[in-house]
Amino acid sequence: MPLHPSLDVSFELDAFQAKAIDHLDANESVLVCAPTGTGKTLIADHLVACALERGEQVIYTAPVKALSNQKYRDWIKVHGEENVGLITGDLVIRRDAPCRVMTTEILRNMLLTGEEIPNLKQVILDEIHFLDDRERGTTWEEVLIYLDPSVQVLGLSATLSNVQEFAHWLSDVRGRKTAVIIEEQRAVPLELMLFNRETGLTDIDNFEVAQKRWRRNQANLEASLHQQGHRGGRGRGRGRGKGGPSGGRGKGRGRGQGRGRDRQSPRTRHLDVFQRLRDEHLPYLYFVFSRHQTEQFARNLHRKGHALLEGDALRKSRAALDDFERRSSDGVLTHDLRKMYESGIGFHHAGLHVQLKGLVEHLYEKRLLKVLYCTSTFALGINMPARTVVLDGLKKFDGRDFNPLTVRQFLQKAGRAGRRGMDDVGYVVVRMDHDDFGEFQHHVRRYATGESEKVRSSFGLSFNSVVNLLARHDRDRIQELISRSFLSFHLEQRASSLEQRALSLEGSLRITLNTESKLLPPAHTMPQSLRSQARRARKWRNQASKRRNRVWDDFEERVCFLTDIGYLNHDGTFREGGEVVQKLQISEIFVTELYLEGILDHLPPTRLFGLLCALVQNLPRGAQPVRKLRGEARALAKRVNRIRYGDVVSRAIQLSRQEVDWCPDLIPFGEMWANGNSLNEIMEELVSRTDISGDMVGGFRRARDLAGQLAEVWKESNPERSQQIRTLVRATGRDEVEVIG
Repeated sequence: MPLHPSLDVSFELDAFQAKAIDHLDANESVLVCAPTGTGKTLIADHLVACALERGEQVIYTAPVKALSNQKYRDWIKVHGEENVGLITGDLVIRRDAPCRVMTTEILRNMLLTGEEIPNLKQVILDEIHFLDDRERGTTWEEVLIYLDPSVQVLGLSATLSNVQEFAHWLSDVRGRKTAVIIEEQRAVPLELMLFNRETGLTDIDNFEVAQKRWRRNQANLEASLHQQGHRGGRGRGRGRGKGGPSGGRGKGRGRGQGRGRDRQSPRTRHLDVFQRLRDEHLPYLYFVFSRHQTEQFARNLHRKGHALLEGDALRKSRAALDDFERRSSDGVLTHDLRKMYESGIGFHHAGLHVQLKGLVEHLYEKRLLKVLYCTSTFALGINMPARTVVLDGLKKFDGRDFNPLTVRQFLQKAGRAGRRGMDDVGYVVVRMDHDDFGEFQHHVRRYATGESEKVRSSFGLSFNSVVNLLARHDRDRIQELISRSFLSFHLEQRASSLEQRALSLEGSLRITLNTESKLLPPAHTMPQSLRSQARRARKWRNQASKRRNRVWDDFEERVCFLTDIGYLNHDGTFREGGEVVQKLQISEIFVTELYLEGILDHLPPTRLFGLLCALVQNLPRGAQPVRKLRGEARALAKRVNRIRYGDVVSRAIQLSRQEVDWCPDLIPFGEMWANGNSLNEIMEELVSRTDISGDMVGGFRRARDLAGQLAEVWKESNPERSQQIRTLVRATGRDEVEVIG
């Protein structure tokens, strides 16, 4: 069957797209693995259009809100508002629409709690490789485990090196064959180049030649400086002390060092990149790994007086900015920002004011920004390509340390290069000074091959998942469900391999011992020469058993913990703590302990909202409040501190291997928001090198989500308090929070 007629595209389908659509039309589940920018989402568009035409329910999930919002906007244009809904933690639009766009966590919660989803026939999991995300990956596995086997699944992913293994597991967990569609070629090929002030733009091979020449020059320079320093030390100044104004040794060393600095290559700057790319490589995305630098670099370039828009493009930009100013909060678009955008320059990062973020994305989509400095969030799935992608560096903070980008992370950014139907090639440029290349040479070669890392499971059930499973299923059924995880699949494969090795070795021992018994005698009774082999076989069997039981043992360990702290009875029935955890998805044990201690019961709603903000995020690095915490807020923070660092929460963190947020400084800011203060008023109470209004709004969103969960907790035991909190949720859902985009 061809592409659904409602999808008007100006190009012929690629072979992989047509093949995937054929499998979907045959009602098969499909895993599509293709590089970023090859048009995977068109396959999802087809599936949605067909489902709506047949009157079926279809759900689309994505790991980032920007991607969900984009698909929501796209599908409304094609299918009409009445057919498309959006469900996120803080925003529900047409919850019963036949096509629903939601976060993966929302779908997991619906399935876990047994919520009815009538006539659900298809689920699309975009960026399905997020399954190996350290913090959120379990959610993807749970969705695939709990989803009814009759539901057709479309998984979309960047290229995976273990795609067949992943597909084998998908077929196993879904109970139906999963078709695998692999595309390795892009419609617009990529050209990878390195750049610095000496080499200009060059490919890897030529850069390596230049690197060898640079090393020789450096070695010659060092030798020359050493000789100069030696002569200077011999020739004069011995009588003066070290560092004296005319001491020969000090003078000679200082002069040599000065020459060395003058001869060393100056660092390549983003402005140097612009000077080289400005003519034939615009528009370009410039990825940096610091929010501060996105803003700093954009302002630096703007101050140079570059005007990249003119004529009709400039008129369109001004019209878009005029329209934004009429609709937006006062003061969001400053005079300086407006002039920057009018010049065709912008910046984008997760902390940016949500309205400005939406404006920047709109201007970029309309091709009214020619240079956009951005962080990694702009690389995730959003369909906003450029002719060129520039990476300011190759090392990123991964939550624990600064490490080189994985191949997948690199390719997600690089994949933004090349606009289909507009460019013959997409350019990927890495800013690389010679003295940095040694550290990254191996990584650059790996990026060039495009072979990404294997997807590995990060499966680990939350306490909320544990209690909800206990509430709905008996132990046998729970064990059956979690044995379907990708982690269990891996562990089973490894266990089988160890068992086969043990069997083979035991077979050899039986032959040597001339015995037909299935049970070998104890190792200590065997001849000395065979004991080590017998112990090795037993060790392999023990390791196989531990691997096979590991996921279930982890579940049992969590159940024992919940029983030990009094949330569950020994017969598995729920006590008050278990009933509370069942309704919480954010820092479940920490918040439950606060609830059980009565700390949340009598707080005024605005103060409660302040506390919830402190429980869902931390201030970004470098940001701090103008005033220190004081008065009742400080006393509240001390009470919460005792619980946060108490035995129960500490054990929960150790067991789940997940940290919890706790930032007392945020209490007054959440309280201000709940009291109706504007975002601008709140930001005046914070000091930060970058715009963190987007972070603050994100915190208010999550605090509303947590407040809604607490309203469910109080629903039966304290209906009046529950209604009070629902009123709070509505009051804190202001325009700045509910911007779609």
